[in-house]
Amino acid sequence: MKYIVTFALSFILFSCNSENAKEELSSEKESAEWIHLFDGSSLDGWRAYNGKDLPPGWAIKDKVLTFNTEQILEEDYNYEGSRDIIYGAEEFDNFELYVEWKIPKGGNSGIFYHVKEGYGGPPEVAPEYQLIDDENYASIHDLTAYNESFGAKEPAKLQDWQMTAADYAMHTTEPGTKLLNPAGEWNSSKIVFTAENTEHWLNGQKVLSFVPWSEDWQKRRDSGKWESSPDYGKFKTGYIGFQDHGSDLWFRNIKIRKL
Repeated sequence: MKYIVTFALSFILFSCNSENAKEELSSEKESAEWIHLFDGSSLDGWRAYNGKDLPPGWAIKDKVLTFNTEQILEEDYNYEGSRDIIYGAEEFDNFELYVEWKIPKGGNSGIFYHVKEGYGGPPEVAPEYQLIDDENYASIHDLTAYNESFGAKEPAKLQDWQMTAADYAMHTTEPGTKLLNPAGEWNSSKIVFTAENTEHWLNGQKVLSFVPWSEDWQKRRDSGKWESSPDYGKFKTGYIGFQDHGSDLWFRNIKIRKL
């Protein structure tokens, strides 16, 4: 009996150790798959859209990628290039992108992917994961004329397709799924893109999904904001980018892995 018990205990310990080893190997493999686009110490790979250098106002501050008007020098105010930035070292097709970010009260920005250069700006071609102060933006900025052009019933209000985590002007988040921290606090976002299905996550919760280039996607693409932008969303690979929309911005822990 003693030998049976000893054998059983040994088997259990062996099984546990084996499972732990598998989990460690899996974790190590997943960790190795991530490409750190920004780790808090270097801006290698980052530059202006359609440019060679980082635009004025963007810098590392306290290990965070920041945009701040106070960082713009007087001689830089005549800068005529794009203030949107891209990670220009590599293009990505199918991917999982993770970003931590925060914006000030009334702030606005966005995460672009499949960015191609040579256009007036990323929004003309690149899908955007919207980042905005849902609570205060409309009380600080007058949206009426802009939203009236799209037939909004309450044009003074921020529309659902303009809110945080929306696929901007294309897909809205599922009601009741968003856990958005207020302006000035950190949030995390994740985009999982494949040709079969694309997901937007916010603070650990999946908030929307859609099938890119599907019949439904094409209908949305051709009947709204992008009907006069023929190249919007057509590219299957491209750069990752962030939007400057005139407010201070903070980004950290930016990483991506190929799928």
